[in-house]
Amino acid sequence: YSSYIAAWRWLVAIFASLLLAWYGLRKKSLDKSGAVAGIVVGFLLTISNLCFFTSLLTFFLLASKATKYKSLMKKKLEEDFKEGGQRNWVQVICNGGIASMFAMIYMLDNGVGEMPVDFSKRYTPSFFSMAVLGALACSCGDTFASELGTVFKYNTQPRLITTFRKVPKGTNGGVSLVGTVCSLIGGLVVGVAYYLTLIFSLSDVYLQKCPPQWPIILLGTIAGVLGSTIDSYLGAIFQYSGYNKVTHKIVETEGKNVEYICGWSLLDNHSVNLLSSLFCGLLTPKVAFYLWWLLL
Repeated sequence: YSSYIAAWRWLVAIFASLLLAWYGLRKKSLDKSGAVAGIVVGFLLTISNLCFFTSLLTFFLLASKATKYKSLMKKKLEEDFKEGGQRNWVQVICNGGIASMFAMIYMLDNGVGEMPVDFSKRYTPSFFSMAVLGALACSCGDTFASELGTVFKYNTQPRLITTFRKVPKGTNGGVSLVGTVCSLIGGLVVGVAYYLTLIFSLSDVYLQKCPPQWPIILLGTIAGVLGSTIDSYLGAIFQYSGYNKVTHKIVETEGKNVEYICGWSLLDNHSVNLLSSLFCGLLTPKVAFYLWWLLL
C-alpha cells in the first residue's frame, strides 16, 4: 500500500463512480440525489482499495435486481412500496455510508492499495478492510433476505425473531429459512467478489508469503447472515409493524384499522440499515481475527 495515489487510481475512481451513478439512473435504481451520493460512496471505496469497489459493485448490481424481482407481489405486501425501487441519497448513505467511513479510515491510516488480510503483521489495515467487507456483506445479505425471501413461492410464513410466533410476510423482524439462505448468498457473493479482486491484484510471490485468503469468502457469508440477523432484531424491537385490515398490507405507523404486530416506533428502515451496517462492520473484523486463528 502507499500514501501516494497514482494517476490511474484517480482516473479509475472517478470513471467507475460516474459510470455506476449513470447506470443507476438509467436503470432507475437511483434517483438524482441517490446518484450524487453514489458517486461519493463509489469514489471513496474505489480510490482506497479496488476490492472495496468490486464488493460495492456486486452489492449494487445484484441488490438492484433483487429489489425489482416480483415487484407486483411486493406491492401487495408493503404499504410504503416504491415503484422501481429507486434509492435516494438517504438510502445510499444508510447502505454504503458506513463502508465508506471505514474505507476513509483505512486510506488515511494505511494509504491506498490492495492488501492481503494478515492480522499478525498488519492488524490495522486488516481490521478496516474486513470492516468494509462486513458492512457491504451486511447490506447485501439483508437486501437479499428482505427482497427475495418474502416473495419466493416455497417460502413458509415468517416468524418474529424475538418470540418465534408467526407473523405476516413483510413484518419487520420476521425471519424464515428461505430468507436466511438468501442472506447467506448475499454475503457470499460479496465475499467472492472481494476475494477474486484481491487474488488478481496481488502477485503470486507476494500471496505465498501471506496467510491464505480464502477465509474472506467464508467471512463474507457469515457477515451476510449476521447483518440480516442484527437488522431483524432491531426491526422487531425498534420499528413499529402493523397490519392494515382494509388494505391487507404491512404498515409502519399506527392508525385506523391497523392491528399491532410488534415493535416501538423509534426507528425507520433507513436507521435500522445504518445501525446494522455499523454493528456488522465493527463485529466482522473481530470474527475475522478468530476465524484466521482457528482455521490457520
